[in-house]
This record gives sequence, C-alpha cells and structure tokens, in this order.
Amino acid sequence: MKKAMQTLPKITLKQLAVFVSIYQTGSTSRAGEELHLSQSAVSSALTELESRLQMPLFERVGRRLNQHPNAHPIYVQAQAILGQSLTLEHYHKHQAGQIHIGASTTIGNYVLPPLLAKLYKALPDASVNTYIANTQEVVAEVEQLNIDIALVEGMPRPTDMKAIEQRAWRTDTLMIFAKRDSQWLVNIAAYNDVEHCYELSIEQLARLPLLVREAGSGTRQIIDEQLLKHLPDAEVIMAIQQSEAIKNMVSADIGLGCLSQHVIETELETGTLVQVNVAGIDLSRTWWLVWHKARHQSPIWQTFIDILTSE
Repeated sequence: MKKAMQTLPKITLKQLAVFVSIYQTGSTSRAGEELHLSQSAVSSALTELESRLQMPLFERVGRRLNQHPNAHPIYVQAQAILGQSLTLEHYHKHQAGQIHIGASTTIGNYVLPPLLAKLYKALPDASVNTYIANTQEVVAEVEQLNIDIALVEGMPRPTDMKAIEQRAWRTDTLMIFAKRDSQWLVNIAAYNDVEHCYELSIEQLARLPLLVREAGSGTRQIIDEQLLKHLPDAEVIMAIQQSEAIKNMVSADIGLGCLSQHVIETELETGTLVQVNVAGIDLSRTWWLVWHKARHQSPIWQTFIDILTSE
C-alpha cells in the first residue's frame, strides 16, 4: 500500500496578517499589540506560516527577529492578498471604498488637490489617504504595496521592473527663474519686456549660482539629464528638499532656481520672479502613473484612473 501523503494546513489570512505586522514592526510583542493577540498566538501563527511555506521568514537572534532574505517577496504577496481581502470584506459596507494615492512633491502640492476634488465629487464618501515625497521615495512605497497608485515626475526607476506598471500621463516643463531685478543678471543680460524674461547663453548660466532639488526627486533627475550635462562646471550652490524653499531663496536673490512651471506661476504673474531662457536647453518632461501589478484595482481605483486620463 502507498503511504498517504501528509497534507499541510492551508495558509490563513490571520497568519499573513501576523507576518505582515511582524515585518513592519520588527517584534512579535508589538505585532500582538497591533492585532490584539497574545505574544504566544503571534509566535504560533508565524511558526505555522513558516512550516506551510517550508522556509524561514525571520532569523531568531536572542529575542530579536531579523528579516530573512525570503521575507520580502512573501511580504509583497501577503500585502496584496490582505488588500484584496479587505476590499472584499468592506465592499458593501463602504461602497466608495478607500484608496492610497502617492505623489511626488510638485504634483502633490500643486496638481493633485484639484484632482482629489474631482474624485470626491464623483464619490463623496471616498476614503482617501495621500503620501507626498520625492519620486524615489514614492516609487519605493508602491513597490512595498503601501500605495495603490502614484503620480510621479521623471522616469520611475523601480528595483523590480516586472512588478511595476508605469504609464505616461502628462507633460510638464521645468523653468529656470530669477528675482525680477536680480543682482546676478543686471550686468550680463538685458530684460526682455516683450517676452517678460531674461535671455542667457549656456556659458553665462554656468557662471551663476544655481539652486536645485535634492537627488532622488523627479525634478532633479531632469535637471541632471537635460541641464547640468550641458554645464559641467556649473556653480550648483545648494541641493534643497523643498520646492518652496528654493522659490523663497531665489526671491531673496541667493541665486537662480529651476523648478516646474506649476510651482512659480503665481510669482510669474505678479512679476516678483521672472523666467530665464537659455538657448539650446529643453526642460520638458513626462509625468508618470505608477502602480504595482499585484495591487487590487478596486472601483475607486478605476474612477481615479478615469479622472486622470480625462485630463
């Protein structure tokens, strides 16, 4: 007679929830507090999951749990399964659903608000969470399945291209700008009253102090690829994390700035800041929609996509 094969117990949502909580908190005790379970119940669920998967997820070092290399891909799949389960569980109770939207800094501060207004108009009971950071940080959150969809500047560079979907969304133009009567320009360039801008050559710009966004931002990516490559000896005096800080420093005439036209449109209209045209430089760029292929595309997700693609 053939010996019957032992059947391992099925993976449960509880085991996945315990694993995700331990992964995020780094502790069985904190996971227990978060899930309202005893520490022994948490440890038991983790052991059962590791047994079912036939692989370790954490390495025990004394009382500490260190993530095993196996843990990350299982975490990504567990997040997707739990997200789909939550959507199913609350579908009728919360018809509008919820969505986690990520946006890089310029989009999040200047373009996302009216889009959210349209989403709330279409779904008044929608539950929306937003995460605004630089492009690199937002894409990392998409990879971790913490964000349903992201709107980012510059070309996304996920670590796992096969897991991430990216679609060109809109075009934007970066603009070099200065204070209206900047000390850096009065002696080298004439102000064009018709075009309301200064005209510079690449060589002239290279001798002027330039304030730019930090590495990792979509704006900085375009500046590196489409501006600074023409200015190997440019005097970049400061890399700054916030667009508003750059705008205020340029207003104080510390140097010239380079940001999206959306950031400075009010100041351009009032004339406190002015555009600086540089011959031979094209600072147009594409904005992208980014999401994880494993993320559940709920009805609210599709509604938001429809709003974005109708722009």
